[in-house]
Amino acid sequence: MRQIFAKKPLKVLLDEVVSENRLRRVLGPVALTSLGVGAIIGTGIFVLSGVAAHDKSGPAIVLSFVVSGFACVFAALCYAEFASMVPVAGSAYTYAYATLGELFAWIIGWDLILEYAVASATVAHGWSHYFQDFISILGFKFGHVISNAPFDFNTTTGLLTSTGSILDLPAILITIIITVILVKGIKESAGFNAGIVILKLGIVFLVLIVGAFYINPANWHPFAPFGLSGLSLFGKTILGQTGPGGAPVGVLAGAAIIFFAYIGFDSVSTHSEEAKNPKRDVPIGIITSLVLCTVLYIAVSGVLTGMVPYNKIDIDAPVSNAFKQIGLPWAQFLVSLGAIAGITSVLLVMMLSQARIFLAMARDGLIPTKFFGDVHEKFRTPWKSTMLTGVFVLLLAGFLPLRVLADLVNIGTLFAFVIVCAAVMIMRKTHPEAERPFRAPFVPVVPILGIIICIVLMFSLPEENWFRLFGWLLIGLFIYFFYGRKHSIMHRIMNEKNSDSLHVNKDSAANP
Repeated sequence: MRQIFAKKPLKVLLDEVVSENRLRRVLGPVALTSLGVGAIIGTGIFVLSGVAAHDKSGPAIVLSFVVSGFACVFAALCYAEFASMVPVAGSAYTYAYATLGELFAWIIGWDLILEYAVASATVAHGWSHYFQDFISILGFKFGHVISNAPFDFNTTTGLLTSTGSILDLPAILITIIITVILVKGIKESAGFNAGIVILKLGIVFLVLIVGAFYINPANWHPFAPFGLSGLSLFGKTILGQTGPGGAPVGVLAGAAIIFFAYIGFDSVSTHSEEAKNPKRDVPIGIITSLVLCTVLYIAVSGVLTGMVPYNKIDIDAPVSNAFKQIGLPWAQFLVSLGAIAGITSVLLVMMLSQARIFLAMARDGLIPTKFFGDVHEKFRTPWKSTMLTGVFVLLLAGFLPLRVLADLVNIGTLFAFVIVCAAVMIMRKTHPEAERPFRAPFVPVVPILGIIICIVLMFSLPEENWFRLFGWLLIGLFIYFFYGRKHSIMHRIMNEKNSDSLHVNKDSAANP
């Protein structure tokens, strides 16, 4: 019990920053902000806005983005404080180890694996559909057998149905390409991402400017066809309407789905160890990217639902298809091209972050160090874990549908945010003397509000997401107790202390 709740000393975390096996510090505030924007703007605007508007919120998706944005603002302030204090790879996993102990660190680390790996698969799936939409404009087409996951979730019946496909080949191919880029190096990856961010921001502004001329205010009525609530308890609706299969619908239910759109800002904290001046630059990257993207999300979702009735929005390629429906093929072409580029950068940052979580856990001995902790001599990247991440992502992206993947990511992310908000309050009590270059304002009000909103959104997800989360955590606990606990660095340190203490007691007894 002492070991599984043992906390990793702050000094040990800071010593890792100067060790031989650390990552290369090459990222400035602009690059970090670009990574945040690269991860945030993409799937949320170009894919999940369609799912949320069509199935959950209607035009009130604008309010769904506001609710999710508030949850993220509170969590982002907490992330920024931790990232400035402990500028090492690992994000929420590292913060939990320092404040809540090894078992909670393992749980959150295992949860982050779920978040980033499944998020990457979701993004790859969205990329595939925009790519297919793009090449169809040019007169090309993938065969149906290799164009989609083999099954999908039918919102009308609430059941899984066959699509007639075998796998999603475009999603598999883009995952392989991104994996190769990530193995090459963080500097090259960040430069590639920055170029894509500029392109997709241009496309987002194109959507806002051109789309504004085709808004039909009648499409915003009724504004909230599914209601303004959508709160449930473990999938059982307790406030608001119930949709197909018993899942909650409404603004909160929509917010729980499109929450996925915001998870990119926390990926900035996973790159603290690669920041040139992490105590200043990481908080800037986190907060700037979140605020910028929140404003753009609200604006784009308003234009999208104004252009096309919510029940006619295409869930796989909503923005480009909207321009197709209003008869602007040239805009459809440009949006599809921008979406492909934008979603590519999201996939890059998500897979980049996943490998850093593996690295942090491997350094602590909780997963095999020789494999997951191996940093390439030339590229200075965790290349083995990056390749394993690529294999895992392509399997998920190639064979699972969008709706299943998106829900699974959200509950894991919300759980991580709850832990980080709680950890900030604990660290303020246990280490009040620690240097905090950035301090979250109004503590404990900000973290408490973050915890409350995140829990409300977790309860607004369908019931099956709780079962998936508990199932994933049970698998993780099995691995921890049969491998991680025995190989933990903290376990070794505590055994050495106990052994030294035993020797001292024996010597004292022999020489009274």
